[in-house]
Amino acid sequence: MVVGGGFGGGKVLLCGYYGEHNLGDDALLEVLLNQLPAGWEPLVTARDQDLVRQRFGVATTDRRSLGGVLRALAGCDALVLGGGSLLQDSTSFKSLLYYAALIGAARLQGKPVGLWGQGLGPLRRRRSRQLVRALLPLATAITWRDPASASLAAGWGIGAPFGSDPVWALPTRPWHGQGGPIVLCWRPVGQLQGPAWRPYLEALDQLAAGADRPVLWLPFHQEQDRGLLANLHAEGLVPPRLMERSVELAVGDPAAALEQFAGASLVLAMRLHGLILAALAGAPCAALSYDPKVAAAAAAIGCPLQVLGEPVGTSLGESWATSLDHPPSVERVAALRQDSQLHAGVLERLLPKRSGDTHSPA
Repeated sequence: MVVGGGFGGGKVLLCGYYGEHNLGDDALLEVLLNQLPAGWEPLVTARDQDLVRQRFGVATTDRRSLGGVLRALAGCDALVLGGGSLLQDSTSFKSLLYYAALIGAARLQGKPVGLWGQGLGPLRRRRSRQLVRALLPLATAITWRDPASASLAAGWGIGAPFGSDPVWALPTRPWHGQGGPIVLCWRPVGQLQGPAWRPYLEALDQLAAGADRPVLWLPFHQEQDRGLLANLHAEGLVPPRLMERSVELAVGDPAAALEQFAGASLVLAMRLHGLILAALAGAPCAALSYDPKVAAAAAAIGCPLQVLGEPVGTSLGESWATSLDHPPSVERVAALRQDSQLHAGVLERLLPKRSGDTHSPA
């Protein structure tokens, strides 16, 4: 959906979960900066501002200070909510109010608002649904990252296109993981508490021992995922021989994660963007879904899927073994990459180029 037009270039506030030490959000920001039309200077909301400034070479503002972000917005010419699922209340209703305040302030100031590659929901509260239903018509341009979000918005009378997740726009890597390690992109989740981890750890133990592969635990979110191996070991849940094969990695950016995935014989991913990066690296992959967005990505890739919280059968380890050293369909990955270009096209219409100027993020 694109409304209006003819707005000149200038400074644009990019709002998202940036600088949160989450490789997925870093990957989204990388794509968004690469897709910004010429002439637009980005100002990025970030928690760890030093990290974002150093990694991307952009100006930042503290995303945790609504007042500071609103002041930053006053000095900008447009607002873009970039990637992820920002309009949701699973984090908190307060989080939803934060984005509502930004959208409302931008429109009151006559500035265009873009929802770029967004997921919509979950919206568990009635007041959340009412608020978002009132917010969506204020957006100047919208693209969704999945058909479920587009369908929910369409049910409220907001028609807008959907493509695949923007992270699919990142370059692919050549896979060289034949016979390589098994890489885990696992996270703490509500569906797996204590002994509920056992079936997954036992299946992994059997797979790694049978194929004689090391197991690398890759924390995708440094604060949430780091230490998961040690915590599970402390609870007595990790089989001894799996523990002997396991090591936790330290990965600083999406490029480093891509390189690890490119050398993997199998990536077992709970994180959505971990699954996408694994497929971009050409790695064999399988998904463990704590959220429908992960299940949808697995279906699009055509890789094995286990929904967390559902009964785990003996076929889990068998499906992982079948996927070992067997990369995903090149054609499927290419189609998903093509579908992700939709977001760049709408961004160009929201933020028209200015002649004679370019933006090159560091």
